[in-house]
Amino acid sequence: MKIATFNINGIKARQAALTDWLSEAEPDVVLLQEIKSVDDAFPREVFEDMGYNVETHGQKSFNGVAILSRRPLEDVTRGLPGDDADDQARWIEATVMGDTHAIRLCGLYLPNGNPVEFGADGTPEHNGKYGYKLDWMDRLHARAEALMEAEMPALMAGDYNIIPQAEDAAKPEAWAKDALFLPQSRAAFRRILNLGFTEAFRARHPGPGHYSFWDYQAGAWNRNNGIRIDHVLMTPACADLMTDVGIDREVRGRDKPSDHVPVWVELAA
Repeated sequence: MKIATFNINGIKARQAALTDWLSEAEPDVVLLQEIKSVDDAFPREVFEDMGYNVETHGQKSFNGVAILSRRPLEDVTRGLPGDDADDQARWIEATVMGDTHAIRLCGLYLPNGNPVEFGADGTPEHNGKYGYKLDWMDRLHARAEALMEAEMPALMAGDYNIIPQAEDAAKPEAWAKDALFLPQSRAAFRRILNLGFTEAFRARHPGPGHYSFWDYQAGAWNRNNGIRIDHVLMTPACADLMTDVGIDREVRGRDKPSDHVPVWVELAA
């Protein structure tokens, strides 16, 4: 079973780019972020005609997540638990039945967190957009704990807006004061990993030079000035099923691309 995550950066603007990639890569499941569409406006028929079941958790103009699956989706839930007042569409879950295993899928679009306000001592203030990011990651940690306790194959995949290590950026010094790379952000990410999750790509591909995002500005793609912020985290039962993992970086060089590219895993499920 091939499962991918792809921040599409607007389904209306990238529909052709997405359908072209789907036809070529043939994933069984895709977790989408930044669909930037309310549920009723999502072009579900296009993907249903390609053989996909479609579940969305949309929002007007920004955010929004979705799942496309060639297999039936069961027990679909929307919204990250822990804050009933949070109305941003950043989380969707479902269970997909493989040939041999049921996989719990969690698609996420973690808050960016910028701009960051810094105190007189140079440490980031826990308020505003950055406070929301850290609070959201606390809720993510709680959900991750519950997934571990369930002891079933499960993964959390999406745009984490986290640069885990310096080697995950072409120019890490440029991100020193950015919410994606602040020590507090990376520590929150490690806290989740330390529950026992496997970060799929790094399990097979160590070292620098692997990116999943290139900004539209300043010729970032042509200069390969990228960062790796799209991740697949797997429970032990899921990690045991992984047979391959990769990043489809060439998608970034095509016509009218997203600034992100797909990251995928293959599971013997």
